[in-house]
Amino acid sequence: MAKYWNESIECMSREDMKKLQDERLVAQVKHVWDNVPYYRKKMEEKGVTPEDIKSTADLHKLPFLTKADLRDAYPYGLLAKPLSDCVRIQSTSGTTGKRVVAFYTQHDIDLWEDCCARAIVAAGGTNEDVCQVCYGYGLFTGGPGLNGGSHKVGCLTLPMSSGNTERQIQFMIDLQSTILCCTPSYAAYIGETLHEMGYTTDDIKLKAGIFGAEPWTEEMRREIEKSLGIKAYDIYGLTETSGPGVSFECSEQTGMHINEDHFIAEIIDPDTGEVLPEGSKGELVFTSITKEAFPLLRYRTRDICVLTREKCSCGRTLVKMSKPLGRSDDMLIIRGVNVFPSQIETVLIEHGYAPNYQIEVDRVNNTDTLDVNVEMTEAQFSDTIKDIQQKEQELVEAMKTMLGINPKVHLVSPKTIARSEGKAVRVIDKRKLHD
Repeated sequence: MAKYWNESIECMSREDMKKLQDERLVAQVKHVWDNVPYYRKKMEEKGVTPEDIKSTADLHKLPFLTKADLRDAYPYGLLAKPLSDCVRIQSTSGTTGKRVVAFYTQHDIDLWEDCCARAIVAAGGTNEDVCQVCYGYGLFTGGPGLNGGSHKVGCLTLPMSSGNTERQIQFMIDLQSTILCCTPSYAAYIGETLHEMGYTTDDIKLKAGIFGAEPWTEEMRREIEKSLGIKAYDIYGLTETSGPGVSFECSEQTGMHINEDHFIAEIIDPDTGEVLPEGSKGELVFTSITKEAFPLLRYRTRDICVLTREKCSCGRTLVKMSKPLGRSDDMLIIRGVNVFPSQIETVLIEHGYAPNYQIEVDRVNNTDTLDVNVEMTEAQFSDTIKDIQQKEQELVEAMKTMLGINPKVHLVSPKTIARSEGKAVRVIDKRKLHD
């Protein structure tokens, strides 16, 4: 079985990778300077010219790009190729403001699909596999990215998109799908539905899942692995840099290998913008060094994580990023305390609850309130009111220990929290924190 999709890149020596990155960065900065007036102006304001960038050691001299820049430059302001050279757009789900639209040349799509192929092979995929892609298709990058990667590997590809879960399971059984690609919350829902339909893991042939597009915890990974009888792999990406496949997990599962021949990663202090030494926790910044149509330099992802170059048992030398540990912007600050939804999820799963929950934050009389609605299983639902109140109190205590603040916990009936076929809506923040 092939262990790597592209061994010469995935196992390249540090020196050779740095040399490749240096060459590509220098060429990319010139490409952006010559073709993207918006970014050239940012460079001029910072007093930087392409001649100042001789290697990755000079990366810190370049200005950052943020989501606000992408909105300001919408739709064509960051385009670095003539539209006649572009063959596709993809777009973010756009929860706030204008959507981000990313452009692709055919070469960009080939490289992106190549990155996704690496992820599929790292999860054990070969041309003998049946790959069921239940990420959304259309503007969302999940479906098209993994679909293309699956084709490259030579898997039989089922382009299911999300939704119609009973049909998903029917195809999974009839066509003997071996690899599942979707969001972790949808994978959990497929597992739940499979068992409700009276099937067990013996009825399906799945061996691996490639899950991304939303935060998920180790506890949720174990739940999914158990309910579907698979090994669950993480994948990471952003529409702004291409889509899924910026980084991916190998069988060691101690972080995601970044495809460094295409993306240079930095960790910065989110407040000062200063580059932090390896091993520090901070905000992840990416520079695309091979993108033609939409090459972003020093794009601030707002994801908080850690980079490590510790030797990996899989043999890949690509730097690893931890699972995002939260967001520097989506992180909830409640009564001055930093709260990540993943912390709440960890408590719930440790106490035997399924990861079906919703966090509501509000502000009453100038004080933040934190309510956590948690769905009970059928077995828990049959308890007496007194038992349920006791369980709520147990969760309050556990969350207080984890978060440092007191939440209100409400155990609700099974199936009352809306299931998501795309990204799960975990947080409802009703505070008017912005005008």
